[in-house]
Amino acid sequence: MNKQKLPDVESTPLDEAARAGWLYYVGQKTQDQIAREMGISRQRAQRLVSKAIAERLIRVRLDHRLSTCLALEAALTERFDLRMARVAPSLGPGVDPVRSVAPMASAELERILATPNPLVIAMGTGRMLRASIEELPQMECPQHKIVSLIGNIAPDGSASFFDVIMRVADKTHAPHFPMPLPVIAATTEERDLFHSLAPIRRARDLASRADVTFVGVGQMSDTAPLYIDGFLAYDDLRALQAAGAVGEMVGWPFDAEGRYIDLGSDFCVAGVRVTPSDDTLTIAVAAGPAKIAAIRGALRGRLASALITDESTASALLSLS
Repeated sequence: MNKQKLPDVESTPLDEAARAGWLYYVGQKTQDQIAREMGISRQRAQRLVSKAIAERLIRVRLDHRLSTCLALEAALTERFDLRMARVAPSLGPGVDPVRSVAPMASAELERILATPNPLVIAMGTGRMLRASIEELPQMECPQHKIVSLIGNIAPDGSASFFDVIMRVADKTHAPHFPMPLPVIAATTEERDLFHSLAPIRRARDLASRADVTFVGVGQMSDTAPLYIDGFLAYDDLRALQAAGAVGEMVGWPFDAEGRYIDLGSDFCVAGVRVTPSDDTLTIAVAAGPAKIAAIRGALRGRLASALITDESTASALLSLS
C-alpha cells in the first residue's frame, strides 16, 4: 500500500518559538538538546524560548508558595481585615507587574469557576483583569452566571480593548450578561434612560446579587486609565483630583479613605457601584507603584474584601499603613 504523502507545511516563526518553548518547559530539554532536535544553533534556540514567553505561547504557574509571599499575605489580611490576600513574587524593578499578578489572579478565578454550586460572578474591566482572563484554560461552567459591572462605551462611541465579559464567556461557556452602556453618561437623563432599558435593568439586578466580584483598581493621576482611554474628559479629571480622588473602581472615584466622591449631575457614572458587603467576596486585582494610593484607599474603605497583588506593592501598602 502506498503511503499517502503529507502536504508540505511551512512553519512560521511563532510555530518554531512554540515548539522550542514546549521542549524547554514541558519536555525539560536543555537549550543544547533543543538546538540539536530542531537543527538550529544554541543561540537561536535560546532566542526562540525567550520569544515563546514574550508572546505568551507558554504559560507558567508557580505551584509553590514562597514564604516571603505567605508572610505578606498574612500581614495584609490582618492589617486591612481582609478575607483573603494573594501575593505573587515580584519580577524586579521596571518589570510590568501584570506578568506576575495575572497568573495568580487567573488561578483564583479558575478555582472559583470550578465550584459546582451555581454562582453569580461580577466582573469589572481593565488591563490586569484582561490579562488574568487570558491565562484561564478553557472550562465548561454552565452552572454560573457572569455579569459585567460597567459599560464599555466612550463618548466617541469607541469601546475599550480591556473589556473582559465576552472573553470570560469564550473561555468558560457560562451564561453572560454584558452592560451595553457608557462608562460615564453625558447627563443624568441619559444615564437614567439607559438604566430604564430592560436588558440593563436585568444585568444591574444580577450584578447587585453577585456572590463573587473581580475588579481592577484604577489610579487618578494625569495618566489615569479612564482619561487616557477616552472615557473621562480632562476637566472632569481635574475636578475629581481637586475633590481628593486617588482611585476608581469600575469608574466610581474614591478618596484616600475609600469614600466615594460625588460630583452630582456633572459626573454620571453609569455602571454598578461596588459597595462593602459581608455577603460578597470582592477581589481587587491590582499592583504597581502608581496604584499604591488607590489600592490603599480601596482597602481602607473596605471597597474590596480581598486583594491579589505582588510583593513590591504589598510591602509598600504595609509600610504606608
